Formats: sequence, C-alpha cells, structure tokens
Amino acid sequence: MIAGLRRLVTQWTAVVPVLAVVLLVFTWGRSLPGAVVAFVSVVLAASVLAAVHHAEVVAHRVGEPFGSLVLAVAVTVIEVALIVTLMVDGGEKGATLARDTVFAAVMITCNGIVGLSLLAAAFRHRVAVFQPEGTGGALATVATLATLCLVLPTFTTSKPGPEFSTSQLIFAAFAALVLYGIFVATQTVRHRDYFLPITKQGNVIDGDDHADAPTTRTALISLGFLGLALVAVVGLAKGVSPTIESGVEAAGMPHSVVGVIIALLVLLPETIAALRAARRDRVQTSLNLALGSAMASIGLTIPAVAIASFWLSGPLVLGLGATQMVLLVLTMLVSTLTVVPGRATPLQGGVHLVVFAAYVELAVTP
Repeated sequence: MIAGLRRLVTQWTAVVPVLAVVLLVFTWGRSLPGAVVAFVSVVLAASVLAAVHHAEVVAHRVGEPFGSLVLAVAVTVIEVALIVTLMVDGGEKGATLARDTVFAAVMITCNGIVGLSLLAAAFRHRVAVFQPEGTGGALATVATLATLCLVLPTFTTSKPGPEFSTSQLIFAAFAALVLYGIFVATQTVRHRDYFLPITKQGNVIDGDDHADAPTTRTALISLGFLGLALVAVVGLAKGVSPTIESGVEAAGMPHSVVGVIIALLVLLPETIAALRAARRDRVQTSLNLALGSAMASIGLTIPAVAIASFWLSGPLVLGLGATQMVLLVLTMLVSTLTVVPGRATPLQGGVHLVVFAAYVELAVTP
C-alpha cells in the first residue's frame, strides 16, 4: 500500500492530466460552488506544471527549435478553441474577445515572458546571450502580424467601427497563415541554426549536454499527456471563468480583464518552461517560446475566428484602441533595441517588465 502511494506520488505528472480531464468532464457546463472552484483551481495549477514537464520531455527528444514549436502550437490550438467557444457563448461581449485575448497574449509573451527570462538569465549568468538573426526575424513577423490583424482594422473605412470588411478579413487571415507558415519553415528547416541556443562565445549549442535524450516511446507518451494536460488547462480555465467574471465585475474593472486573466492561465506552461530554459542559460529557447507563442496566437487565432465569424451572429471587432496601439508600438520599439545586440543585461529585462506592468495597469484602469 505504502509502496503504491509512493509510486503514485513519483508519477504525478501522469496522474494529474487524467484526473484533470475527468474533473473537466464532470464540471463542464455546470455552475460551480466556491469549494469546487477552489479544488478546480488547485488541479488547474497542477495541470500547468504537468504540461511543462511533458513539454520539456518532448522538447528534449526532438531538440530545438522543434521543442519550442511543439509547446507554442499546442497551447495556441487549445487557446483558439477556447476563444471560439467563449465567442459563441458570450453574445455582445464576445465581439472583442478575440482582439483582447490575442493582444493580451502578445503583451504577456513579448514583455512578460521575455522580461522574466532576460532577468533570470542575466542575474544568474551576468549576461543573457541569444542569436539576433533568428530572434530579429521572429520579432519582425510578430510586428507585421500584429499590425495587419490588430492595428489596420481601426483605420479601414469599408465598414463602420474597428472592423474588417469580409474581403479584408479573408486577406488578413490568409496573410497570417502564409507568414506563420514561412516562419515555421525558416525556423525548422532552412535556417534552423539561427534559432538554437548559443554560448557566451557565440558557439551554437545543438543538443542538450546535461542528460541523454528520452526514447521515442517515452516522448510519444509525454506528447499524449501534454495534450491531455493542455485540454484540461483550457477547459478548467473556462470552467472557473464565470467566477473570474463575477469577481471582475464586482471589482468594477472592464470586461477585457477577463481575457487577460484567461491568457495568463493559458500561457503559464510556456512561462514556466521559458524561465527554466533561461536559468540553464538557454535564452534563445526562452525567446523561441515567447515570440513563437505570440506569432502562433495571431497567426492561428485570426484565421480561426475569421472562419467562425461566418456563422456567429455578432460583430468581430479586431481593431485596437489608441492606448493599446501606443503599448504595441512601445513593445516593438523596446524589443527591437533588445534584440539587435544579441546580448542583454538585467536592465533590458526590467524595461520589458515595466512595459508589461503598464499594460496590466491600463487594462485594469483604462
């Protein structure tokens, strides 16, 4: 009995995703009392940690930058499903949900995750080093996607309000998919070496020198558990979202804050994985995760909501407001100055975190 319990504790990363999915089945679509919400929140946090563990196993097996791509795409696909589901249930409030969630993802990844990663690496290793060629290309793609899909709708005149016309929406969705596809091909095939971690001397680190790679069978099992954990994270996050919405309304904050909170929950696996990589002096891996997630969030979400909008009755508002555009421009400017040298100190990490703090403050009190 005791031996069985010990074995269960050591295999918690396999038990938690299954438990979370079972809990999701029994709580889906139901109004949850406070005690159940508290239990769901604990399981949700454990699922995030389990997802990080299995993502790192898969990443170790396939190597960089494929490992970062696996986690970024997996999380974003589930995030897209959550956004579309909430848009269907949200009525008029769902009109801006895609915009608010995608913009929150961009701010969280480009400022929050990047800032924390640079700060962790610079404090531990004095200077954070990465490849400006690959990181600069990723940043340029994020900036282009954000401008095409989130800024231009505010200034177009074919349709009243910050919305695209049908032809403009189709173009934006197609352009987002094409750009994302080109980036993935560049990252994984043609210029894969631009996205690998480097030493302070500039030597590329191709592989992990700390441990042997797991077997293919182990990696496939972890991939399956990763999928379960991610489904559970997003599903349980949706389950506790009514409680979050009630709390946000009771505090007198705008409804867009709900999107920020949900985005923070969904991006927790990538945040933890990026911090762990930064502490091991693999800053390039952290940046791959952050910018890849921002890119996937725009490049996959916009086409998905564009398709969904054809059967959803409400409007699809994608255009950012003036304050959000200022924050986006500041983020891209600061990120460019961070990326160009290929080296960062705690100062750069602090700057990104201040921009992220400003975003959170203005989201709560616009």
